Amino acid sequence: MSPQHSDPTPVRSRREAFAALKAELSGAALGGLRVAVDAAVPSGIPELDRLLGGGVPRGTLVAMEGTAGAWSIAARLVAAVTSGALAAIIDDGGLYPPTLAQAGTRLERVLVVPARSPLGMARAADILLRSRACRLVLMTAPVLRAAVWSRLAALARRTGVVLIAVAAGAAAASLSAVAGLRLYCTRERLVVAGLRGLWSTVCGYVVRAELRKTAARASGAAASLRVVTGDRAAALRERDIPRPRIARAALR
Repeated sequence: MSPQHSDPTPVRSRREAFAALKAELSGAALGGLRVAVDAAVPSGIPELDRLLGGGVPRGTLVAMEGTAGAWSIAARLVAAVTSGALAAIIDDGGLYPPTLAQAGTRLERVLVVPARSPLGMARAADILLRSRACRLVLMTAPVLRAAVWSRLAALARRTGVVLIAVAAGAAAASLSAVAGLRLYCTRERLVVAGLRGLWSTVCGYVVRAELRKTAARASGAAASLRVVTGDRAAALRERDIPRPRIARAALR
């Protein structure tokens, strides 16, 4: 009896489908949109654009670090990009689309790629960068070797896509060494509406964004960015964040 051979048609069909998808993603026009070729990607936040000299340089691996505010700035960046192009988000399970919509994001122009493991997230970023379909790719920074981040940074430079990784803890160490731009974010003040005292509503905060590393601007420069949600028409004011009081006995 002649040996049984598996039918190659399913494999060929998958390869053809993948090739067609890659060609579609790599096209210059996607749903009537064209990926812009500006030197920088405006953030939509005037203070941040002034700090960066016009916006985030294209082809940059950006490390968003700090204690608070990084995701709020990232959401504004996605909103600015989707006003005229596509953006991609590598979702590790924490994506909340209503927050993106509240920041002004065109959700129909966001490609969401689920990936939970560090290796899966790295592979997703690799494919998205190579496709050149999106102007910006956003992800939570997983713990990866510096060599992997170096490869992703080189891909971003070659394709002109902005790759933003929001980093915390151990993930920030290997990422910061190869990132072309590092922003360190901290919360400075609260933005409140309503009466003073207990009868006021927190509706945002002021974020201090400090340049820790950049090729185009002097490191150490910083800007204060107002991030407000809810009723923007209300009379708003800023309030200092109270510092925890330390008992005198603890200081003795």
